[in-house]
Amino acid sequence: MLTIGKLARGAAVSVDAVRYYENEGLLAPARKTAAGYRLYGPEAQRRLRFICHAQQCGFSLAEIRELLELRARDHSCCRDVREVAIAKRGQLETKIAALRSLARALDQLIEACRNDAAALDACPILGALETALGGSSRQKPTTDRPQPAPSRAMAQVR
Repeated sequence: MLTIGKLARGAAVSVDAVRYYENEGLLAPARKTAAGYRLYGPEAQRRLRFICHAQQCGFSLAEIRELLELRARDHSCCRDVREVAIAKRGQLETKIAALRSLARALDQLIEACRNDAAALDACPILGALETALGGSSRQKPTTDRPQPAPSRAMAQVR
């Protein structure tokens, strides 16, 4: 049996993380000592590693809970787990596309910002970010240099 500290160290997480997973119903001690110390067995160790690895793969705690519940159900099969993984893959692809769009928008702003010595009021990056956020707390640029319109990706920053 392992104490909470040894369990946490074995999975390279904090004791607080182990307690959090317990509070979320993802993990439970095998038993407690008379003094109230939590003791964990090999199943908790395996389960904690599963949780940590699933998080590294991008699964949320709700999705991890779903995977653990599928594993515990007698009538579940690999297809059920595959469907969860396919849904996660779709979410990741959407997020990747959004990040690529943001990177392109930043590239455009960086390209528009050619005059390193310009006053901050003339900075196209700051101007586009303020416009994308729906307002400006500073004066509009007074230079003749055209300001790039905020891209759709920058509008998504909101």
